[in-house]
Amino acid sequence: MSSQLFDAIDNLAKEKGIDKDILMEALEAALISAYKKNFKSATNVRVELNEATGKMSVFSRKAVVEEVEDIQLEISLEEAKKIDPNYELEDIIEVEVTPKDFGRIAAQAAKQVVTQRVREAERGVIFSEYIDREEDVMTGIIQRKDPRFVYVNLGKIEAKLAEAEQMPAEEYNVHDRLKVFVTKVENTSKGPQIYISRSHPGLLKRLFEMEVPEIFDGTVEIKSVAREAGDRSKISVFAQDPEVDPVGSCVGQRGQRVQAIVNELKGEKIDIVEWSQDPVVYVSNALSPSKVVDVLVKEEEKATTVIVPDYQLSLAIGKRGQNARLAAKLTGWKIDIKSETEAREEGLLTAASENDESHSNNDDDLFE
Repeated sequence: MSSQLFDAIDNLAKEKGIDKDILMEALEAALISAYKKNFKSATNVRVELNEATGKMSVFSRKAVVEEVEDIQLEISLEEAKKIDPNYELEDIIEVEVTPKDFGRIAAQAAKQVVTQRVREAERGVIFSEYIDREEDVMTGIIQRKDPRFVYVNLGKIEAKLAEAEQMPAEEYNVHDRLKVFVTKVENTSKGPQIYISRSHPGLLKRLFEMEVPEIFDGTVEIKSVAREAGDRSKISVFAQDPEVDPVGSCVGQRGQRVQAIVNELKGEKIDIVEWSQDPVVYVSNALSPSKVVDVLVKEEEKATTVIVPDYQLSLAIGKRGQNARLAAKLTGWKIDIKSETEAREEGLLTAASENDESHSNNDDDLFE
């Protein structure tokens, strides 16, 4: 029976990818518990496992004392010296107390404890594997769904996609394959729990890192992301090397790179703008695709007033204020948008700006 038990543990360790020492420790604990329970002993015992011989031995540990007060925990110096003349007071002596039918009892008792440890160890292995994937993108397959969650199989575990983390109007059908952003990995009493998102800005960032080699190798840096999932997003990028076009790198040849991301996000529109340390330039870029006449900056309030051509006002603000809202979120600056007419009436439009706009309009005429 003992040999079979050792073989079973060896097979479990290999099959589940669990450290064998963990299972052996569990077996030892189970055997000690079984001995104390079945033989009604509170004795301090130690179990010795010999895999080579398949033998399990139980030893009672007793302290050598002058006068015995607890026969289960102590042994007199006189009795100890009968076993070995070298024993002295306060030594610990071990006496084998292995019962004859201990193998059968141990196998029964060990089964439950070892099974529990296997389950715990498996959970630990899974948690260790997935904790490193927090704030990363993984590909999974939808297994099932209920009113609260869509459950996505990530390989060794089912992750939860909450309703709040789903993309509006996106359909989630069983067996669909999709990329998700891992927001949190927890080790709970019920085992590892993984929470994922399709609406998190981090998903957009990671998709660009996967799709654009220049971002992955650090040549192009993502500075900021603003996202209204399923509808429109803005992302600002920067390259230290003036020879590198950060926006062009992200768009790709004939738009292939950004289109792959748009397809993954089911048609979500993505504006890629160049980051600048100058708020005038950065805010102007962020309001793309609208044109900007001038940007008035209030540094202390981190606020800007943006002047746009009258015919560009609705484009700059965007549907339901979306373009302006995303631009403000992207840049971190408050943005107040005014048309040229409003700005002129309020005395905000400088002569220089009007000249710049006049030249810009003349340039446009050349191409008409």
